[in-house]
Amino acid sequence: MYFDNDSTVFINGEFLKAKDAACSMYAQSLHYGYATFEGIRAYQTPEGTQMFKGKEHYERLKCSCDLVNLPLSYSVDELVTATYELLKKNKLKEAYIRPLIYAADPNMSLKAPDKSDVFICAWEWGKYLGDQTLRLMISSFQRPNPKALSMEAKCSGQYVNSIVASTEAKQKGFDEALLLDLNGNIAEGPGANFFLEKNGTLYTPPTGNILNGITRKTVIELAKALNMPLKEQPLKPADLKDADGAFYTGTAAEIVGIESVDDVKFLKPFSETLGASLAKHYSELVTGKSKVMSLSYDKILQ
Repeated sequence: MYFDNDSTVFINGEFLKAKDAACSMYAQSLHYGYATFEGIRAYQTPEGTQMFKGKEHYERLKCSCDLVNLPLSYSVDELVTATYELLKKNKLKEAYIRPLIYAADPNMSLKAPDKSDVFICAWEWGKYLGDQTLRLMISSFQRPNPKALSMEAKCSGQYVNSIVASTEAKQKGFDEALLLDLNGNIAEGPGANFFLEKNGTLYTPPTGNILNGITRKTVIELAKALNMPLKEQPLKPADLKDADGAFYTGTAAEIVGIESVDDVKFLKPFSETLGASLAKHYSELVTGKSKVMSLSYDKILQ
């Protein structure tokens, strides 16, 4: 699904066959989840293949490393250049890109390593949550306390929480979970940010107890450009009552509509909501066809 015999990956400055990539079974990252990562998409645009906000993603990756004391010796520009070269080598015009910064050397201690390893792979991948509207359940698991580990750090260990929440929802017959924070406020999905629509206004939880997603920020910018009222404020599960609609946003998921939470349906079909309009405009933006907003391209792969 993710690679075949011809797939190429980037590891520590070299391009290798994915089948030849390896990591020590004694690696610190394997045992303790001590790694950071990003999810980036590249789209075909009228001017060539373009990473959507590639520099912004790599700047966040560098920030994540700083927040957990994981050294990163590559600059943002070097990572962007390596990624475009990787897309070329794999002949990918559209792709999902996964950079991973990890500690590969054998290390059973709890001390940060002196160096990290850099891995980048890419493959063709459709929308992570599909195109159909989702049935959610409010998870019995909460988002982690941000004083335990910054929610701004996109680190691997945090995603154990996402896996158990998502698995619980699917085992109970739902499509995905919706997690609350330690204060009982709506936080986000296991791998996506949450937006609610009520009486013509969009609402989304504020930063602090959520990952401030790049797609989330883009949707907020789009809503402002389209003159859609939007408020960042705490939301309780009771706020879902009598709401018109809701949606998730994320690089892997893009924008996906939500049909119901705990089997209570929203008042409008997703196709009639502001979220559906934003999904259309988002698609035009990432493919370079938007008339509402323009992108500053990092680099173009011809």
